[in-house]
Amino acid sequence: MTNPGGGGPRSRGTWRRETAVTATAFALCLLGGVLHVDDTASAPPAAAYFIAVVSCAVLPLRHRAPLAALAATTASGMLVPPLGLLLTPLIVAPAVIAAYAYALTVRTERRAESAVLLLSALLLVAPTPFFENLSGQDVSRMGAVAAFPVVAGVLGHSTRNRRAYLAAVEERARRAEETRDSEARHRVAEERVRIARELHDLVAHQITLANAQATVAAHLFDARPEQTRTSLRELVETTGHALDELRATVGLLRQSGDAAAPAEPAPGLADLPTLLDSFRRAGLEVSVRHDGTARPLPPGVDLTAYRIVQEALTNVTKHAATSSARVRLAWNRDRLTVTVADDGGGARTVPAAATGPGAPTGSSTPAAAGRAPGYGLIGMRERATAVGGHLSAGRHPEGGFLVSAELPLPPAKDTAPTQAGATPAEERTVDARTGRGRAGDAP
Repeated sequence: MTNPGGGGPRSRGTWRRETAVTATAFALCLLGGVLHVDDTASAPPAAAYFIAVVSCAVLPLRHRAPLAALAATTASGMLVPPLGLLLTPLIVAPAVIAAYAYALTVRTERRAESAVLLLSALLLVAPTPFFENLSGQDVSRMGAVAAFPVVAGVLGHSTRNRRAYLAAVEERARRAEETRDSEARHRVAEERVRIARELHDLVAHQITLANAQATVAAHLFDARPEQTRTSLRELVETTGHALDELRATVGLLRQSGDAAAPAEPAPGLADLPTLLDSFRRAGLEVSVRHDGTARPLPPGVDLTAYRIVQEALTNVTKHAATSSARVRLAWNRDRLTVTVADDGGGARTVPAAATGPGAPTGSSTPAAAGRAPGYGLIGMRERATAVGGHLSAGRHPEGGFLVSAELPLPPAKDTAPTQAGATPAEERTVDARTGRGRAGDAP
């Protein structure tokens, strides 16, 4: 933020800092100019003022032109012995400050940087032997003069590395924060899609069954009152299950501080008999065939297989003019193939979501006329893809509609078959009307 005068708080702070640094360097330079070899002091001579003014005048440029500032202050320091002044670390203070700024600002190779600093240190002490004989005290003083710019350069280099390290840490923290936010948004989107699929599956399934049971009750209301009561009781049971599943699914949307509700386990193929029984009550006969040795499934694959069977049979109930369907579960070494087909009797209608690329051609959709497009087939494909499998759907060459999904399985272990007494070569068919099995029936 800037003020009307054109200078902001930062510019005022920079100006004050530069003024303080320049004033300090000027005072040190003058202090060095009053010292003599015999450790006595006198008023600063004109030469001391000259050296202080020339060397300190370039210090404000040390950040924009660090090499030029270092060269100017070094040249000023080289004039100290010829002007009759005592060469001390104090009188070359501007050169020391410029060396620190050079190492802090310039981005060059370390060898080049070290060479410049060593050259500056040597140039500061180079004129001394030509004008006076050196004693031990003089040598130690010259060594201190040469060492100060080198030490200042090392400090400047370390400060620059420290700042670069802190900047890198801040950048990594910023990127990590952005990554966490992006990952959180991605997970929220995935969870939203998953919940949408769950809601679609349970609503489409249960409401379709309730509609079929209500239709049967209305048809038998006058002719068969007893069967009407049975259908109405089944309708009440179906809607009760629908409400329970809806409550459990919507419970996923609760906040962390909400009252916890008892979580029910996700359905799987072990719940297939109950699912088929619900379709039996709606008037759909479903036969099930198992090929191969059944074994435990990962939770995600188990839920996916269950939902695909549920949605496919729901589509048969809604869109196919037939009273029977076939489910086949083929257990292979590395995959489970789930197939759901109807017998093709009557006028078959394709679910609205099957339109578009990959949809069966030549299909009629009278049952879906006037309705918004559904998402049953889309949801089944998404579920299969999410666990690493794939799903296809279309008309069966022999008639009817076929949904087939291949889902990956973990490596086979020594596990018992799901149904007692089953063997890899045995086929078993379950009639959803009677609940009894018939061996040898093929879908």
